[in-house]
Amino acid sequence: MLRAEAGREPHDRALRELVGELSTLSPDFRTLWASHDVRIRHEGVKRLNHPEVGRLEMTFRHLNLPLPQRAVHDLIVYTAEPGTPSQDRLGLLASWTAPQASPAEPIRPPR
Repeated sequence: MLRAEAGREPHDRALRELVGELSTLSPDFRTLWASHDVRIRHEGVKRLNHPEVGRLEMTFRHLNLPLPQRAVHDLIVYTAEPGTPSQDRLGLLASWTAPQASPAEPIRPPR
């Protein structure tokens, strides 16, 4: 993505400085950057290791949303395949953020 952004904004000074710094600090980065091996995938599978639920395998689709004045906005949608452990793990994460129902208070008759 960094290579693609550099292609979109070749005169971006901050981006050029970042590439220079990374090239200076990392021989691996320097080699990869020099290879010009650019492949942007608009769909596929990402594998993540979540610190709480473990391995997640997510399918993704990347969409470019055209806007006026050459602005580029991206929408990336991730989902777990139905019936997989990843779907179960995402459900667990979702349950942690869902609002908790408060227990019903007993109804007391008027005095």
